[in-house]
Parts: sequence; C-alpha cells; structure tokens
Amino acid sequence: MEASTGAVLYQKLQLWEPGMESGGEEEEETAEPLVLSLRRLQNNPRNQVGGLPGAWARLLAGLLLLAVSGSLALRQLHRKDSPKGNLGPAAPPASRHSHRPGVFHHSAIISPAATCSQLGQELLVAGGSVVDAGVGAALCLAVVHPHTTGLGAMFWGLFYNSSSGNSTALTAGPAQILAPGLGLPTALSALHLLHTHFGRLPWPHLLAKPAMLALKGFEVDASLASALAAQGSKGLCPLFCHANGTPLGLGALATNPNLAAVLHREALASGPDLAGSALLNLLVKDLGLEEPPAQPMPSLEPALQLLMPQGVLFTTPGPSAGPRLLKLLESTLHSSTPSPAFCPSHLQMPKTPVSSALASVDSSGSMLLLTSSINSVFGSGHLSPSTGVLLSSLVASSTPSAWACPLIFRGSLDDTEANMLGLVASGAPREAKAMTCTLLNHLTVPQIQQQPQHQSQQRPTESPGICGQGTLLQVAVHSEHAYVSSVPNGCSPFRGY
Repeated sequence: MEASTGAVLYQKLQLWEPGMESGGEEEEETAEPLVLSLRRLQNNPRNQVGGLPGAWARLLAGLLLLAVSGSLALRQLHRKDSPKGNLGPAAPPASRHSHRPGVFHHSAIISPAATCSQLGQELLVAGGSVVDAGVGAALCLAVVHPHTTGLGAMFWGLFYNSSSGNSTALTAGPAQILAPGLGLPTALSALHLLHTHFGRLPWPHLLAKPAMLALKGFEVDASLASALAAQGSKGLCPLFCHANGTPLGLGALATNPNLAAVLHREALASGPDLAGSALLNLLVKDLGLEEPPAQPMPSLEPALQLLMPQGVLFTTPGPSAGPRLLKLLESTLHSSTPSPAFCPSHLQMPKTPVSSALASVDSSGSMLLLTSSINSVFGSGHLSPSTGVLLSSLVASSTPSAWACPLIFRGSLDDTEANMLGLVASGAPREAKAMTCTLLNHLTVPQIQQQPQHQSQQRPTESPGICGQGTLLQVAVHSEHAYVSSVPNGCSPFRGY
C-alpha cells in the first residue's frame, strides 16, 4: 500500500522575550508548513533495503518527526515558564541596562505599602495589565492599611488605555448608608467592575496574595503603627492589639482570618453583580439588619476632558472633585500670570489622612490611578466581627468627593508617542490645589526627563509623621520608559521592571 502525500502543518509557538510588551490584544499564532514527501523518498532506488521498499524513508521521516516533536515539547516547557503561562510569583526579567531609581523599561507601580507594590510588580511580570497590578495592590492595601482604606472604602479611579486612546473613569456614585453612621461598602464591586473590563489575569489570582497576608499575617509598617499609636486600641482589638490590650507596634505581626475568608469567597464571584455580595450578607447578620441593603452601584464612564494648548487633561466626573479641579485649572490658566509661584507646599495639610492612593503605568502610556477613602482614620471605628472589615463613616450626608480627583495629562492628541503624566493624591481634601500646582510646574518647565526624585525602593525614608500628612504620587511616560515618584520623596515605595 502506497503512502499518501501531503503537507503536515506544525504550529510555531512564540516565546515571551523581556523586550516584548504585553498588549491588550491576543497574540497572533503563526503556522509554517513542513512538507514531508514520503513518496519521493520511497521511490529512490537507494532506499530499497532487504526487499523492504521505503524502509529508509520511513526511518528518516520518523527521526525527523521525533526531532520536531522534541523541539516543540521544549518550547512548550519554556512557554509554561513565561509570564502568561505561570501566574505564580516571578522575578522581573533581567534588563540590558539600568536607570536611576524610579525609571523602568516596561512598567511600574507605586503605593503606600512596600508589600503591595511588590504584589503589583509580580502581577505585571506575570503578564498582567496596569489594571491587574493596580487592583491587586488595592486589595492588598485593604488588608495591610486598614487605617486609610479597606473593603469598606469607596473607590474612584482613572484609566488611560494607550491602545485605544480612551480614558475611563471609575465612579463610586453617591455614598449610601448601610446603617446609622456606617457607609455601604463599595470596594469589591468597584474593583471587580474595573477588572472585568480592563483586566487580563484571572480575578481569583488578584485575591490570592491579599488573602494569604490576611490569613498568615503581615508586618505592621510605619504608617499603620503611627495610626495605631494615635488611635489607641478602642474598637480595634483583638486584630490590632497585643494580648494585654495595647496596640501593635512597628514590625509586629497582624492577622485577619475572617477577612481572608471573605476574600476567598470573593474569588468565586463570577460577575460584577455578585462581587461583594458575600460580604454584604455577613454584614447584615453582624448588624442585625432586617433585609440586605441595596447593592452598591459603581460605574465606568468616559472621563472629563479639558483641551489646552499643551495637550488634553482627563479627570473623574462628579460627585468627585474632578470638576472642581478643572475649574481651578481653567481659571489659573486664563489668568494674566499663570505662574506656580502662588502654590503652597503640599505638606501644609492636616496630619490626619482620610484617603489612600496608588498608581500603575507602563511604557506604552497606559496608566491607572486609584484613590479610596473610609472618611477618617480607621473609618467609623466599627469592626465587623465576622468579616474583619472596618466600615467607613462615609454616609449620604458626607462630602466624599473632596479627596477624589485623579488627573492624567497627555501632551498631544495627534502624537501617538506623546509624553504622559498622571497625578493622584492621598491625605486631606486639598488634593485639587496640590495637583493644579504640580501640573502648572510641569507645563511651565516640563520635567519628565528629570523625574522621578530619588527614593528608596524598600522603605519610606521620611518620618511617619511627615508621610502621614498626605502624598502626591506622580507617574509619567517619556521615550518609551515609565517613571514613578512621590511628594514627599520616599513616602511611597515603588516597584517595576
């Protein structure tokens, strides 16, 4: 029986290289035909051996197929070790050359906690987008920084997609009451909504490390230790207290097993409508409510825009402070002397922070800015016993928008490689003026090339008191590099690769 001829098609597997950027679109697979002409080999007189025509042809074809299959197997093993094939912790790929601290070839994240910045970097290296990194870090902060944020917090965000050129605002909506003096938690539903539309990694993967930190424990950092010392132990025991009732200090190990259980349940949420439902059901039982409250209604909306001679500005719509920020910028730019000289220092703010902020950026220009608040240090001070969540004091009569005004500035609408600048602040309700001053400085003398200010990648270098007054985070993109920095210098650890 004569063997049939035809083309055998082998799939060419693509390997991840450190220089390749992870885009939002699926990678295209390429196929190359590998033709084995068995007929030609078998008809060759030299292949007649021992009265068995085609024996040499079959042997050579078998050896060739074995070599090709072995090569494909090796490539598949390499692919499993690549960022998209392995969602576990991964070290950043080695760079061909290095830059000063805060400048990265691919992407970076900056947040108030070194542990959470480290998590964001791991998600980026694993093939995640800036949204994956930012959402994962926000969930981490909900565990390790309960004095400024948490699952009981309200979130606002601003995302710029460099692929589409669109800017999207995550809007928390008006504050809602869960019970008298207690705000309705919206963090899980808001973050899940953002991830559903712009995330790349599986939702449960973003929750894995925050849940582990809550269960196995995390070190109290300088920011939390300072807040605990000022607050005392009222309402926070036993989670954040020693056995004798005194608050945990710097370096102490804190655990929150009930919060870990909530995060594990949240990993099973299959859609935004179910996000946070397990938490709300437990809160209903804790508070003895007769019926579950209305589900929070965060949304994604087009960002507000302000066209300027130098480029375009994006920020969040009301009821955030974004519209107020735009008015302040317009009035300043239209004045006869739009100089930043009148700007007060960003450090001239009350010492009690009321919000938390983080930012992630990649070298293509995509960036995510997130800010959240529980309205005061440790929020309402009401700790839900079955969830380990500190509820916020953000209620309908509050004005939560004062702290929320993330800002993204694009240097040009026509230039696809235009410089980008992102600003987001935490602290007290003076962020709009602080960011206006920073942007004016940038427009007067563009300083992207000089950013970021030198700072430690490990621990804040400033005293906890200074850092606790508020921080302005800056992320930028220039010449296909990502820049991160903070004001005051060193208050927010960063990671990148």
